[in-house]
Amino acid sequence: MSLTNQLILITGAGGGLGSTAALALAEQGAQLILLDKSIPKLEKIYDAIVQSGGPVPVMYPFDLAGANEMQYQEMADAIEQRYGSLQGLLHSAVEFSAYTPLAIHKTQDWGHTLNVNLNAAFILTRVLLPLMQKSQQASIVFTSDSNARQAQAYNGAYGVSKIALEGFAKILAEELEAGQKIRVNTLVPGPIDSPLRKKAYPAEDKTQLPAMSSLAPIYRYLFDSASLGMTGQIIDANTFTL
Repeated sequence: MSLTNQLILITGAGGGLGSTAALALAEQGAQLILLDKSIPKLEKIYDAIVQSGGPVPVMYPFDLAGANEMQYQEMADAIEQRYGSLQGLLHSAVEFSAYTPLAIHKTQDWGHTLNVNLNAAFILTRVLLPLMQKSQQASIVFTSDSNARQAQAYNGAYGVSKIALEGFAKILAEELEAGQKIRVNTLVPGPIDSPLRKKAYPAEDKTQLPAMSSLAPIYRYLFDSASLGMTGQIIDANTFTL
C-alpha cells in the first residue's frame, strides 16, 4: 500500500481512463477526491473502489467548463480545510466531439473544448498549487494524445488543446523544478480500448487494442515515490517500461 496517506484528486474520474486510474491508485491505499460532472459516473467508480477494499473516496460533482474561478477556489479552500494538503493531481477530464475541418469548426464547440481540456487544467492547477506546496512531495499528471499532438488535419480544437497542454505542462515543470517538491509529467496513453477511442474511431477493431487496465502500473508509478526526481517528461505508454 505504497500510496497510503496520499491524497490525490482526479478530474474526469467517471470516465474510462479516470476510473482506471482511480481504481489503480485506490488499490495502493490512496485517498481520492473524484471529480466529474456526471453524478451517476461518480457513484459507479465510488462503488467500485469501496467494493475493492480501497479507502472510501470523496465524490465532488463539478462542471469544469461551467464553473467560474470563485467555484474553483471554493473547491481548493474546502480541500485545505478538510485535509490541509494535497499530494497528487491527475488531469483526466477530456472533451472531444468529432474530427472537424477548421473551416467549419463551430465557435461554441471550439470554446467548450478548450475550456475543458486546457483552461480548466490551468485554473485547477493554479488554485491547488498552494496545497501541493505544503506536501513534502507531490505529483501532477496531465493526459495528452499521441494522434492529436502531431497536429494532423481535422483534429480541430481537441488537437490544439492537447498541443497547448503539453506546452503548459513543460513550462510548469520548469517553474517548479527548483523547489524540488512538485513533479509535473504528461501521460500519452496511446491507442487503447477506451470510450474516447470508440468515439473517435467507431469502425476500428477494438479487440486489437490494449485494455485500459494496462495503464494501471504507469498511473501507480507516476504518483508513487519511485518517480521522485522525474519531471517535465512526456510518458508514452507504448514505449515506457517500469
